[in-house]
Amino acid sequence: MKKVAFICVHNSCRSQIAEALGKKYASDVFESYSAGTNTKEKINQDAVRLMKKLYNIDMEKTQYSKTISDIPKPDIAISMGCNVGCPFINRAFDDNWELDDPSGKSDDEFISVIRKIEKNILELKDKLQ
Repeated sequence: MKKVAFICVHNSCRSQIAEALGKKYASDVFESYSAGTNTKEKINQDAVRLMKKLYNIDMEKTQYSKTISDIPKPDIAISMGCNVGCPFINRAFDDNWELDDPSGKSDDEFISVIRKIEKNILELKDKLQ
């Protein structure tokens, strides 16, 4: 089974959402990991709150902020978007989802990013099946 890494700078928001939704929707097709080039003390609390509300997923129970060296070597590496700064992971990214960082923005903007990640996860699942 392929290992897919979702990468952003701090591994606290978009990549964590992608890991959670990858586990929810595609665990039969690929293993999902998230990582950053840096870490935060905890996962973005708006992401935690909205993922609980929308999907009944408690990311704080199953996930934590980690760097690329803390996860298995991925077969596929996906950048969440380089609008905050593009992380360097010692290899080229297989895809860049070009998602804006919703941190500090409205719930509507946050939910829009979550839904884009969900759509991308489902498309990746279809592509890898």
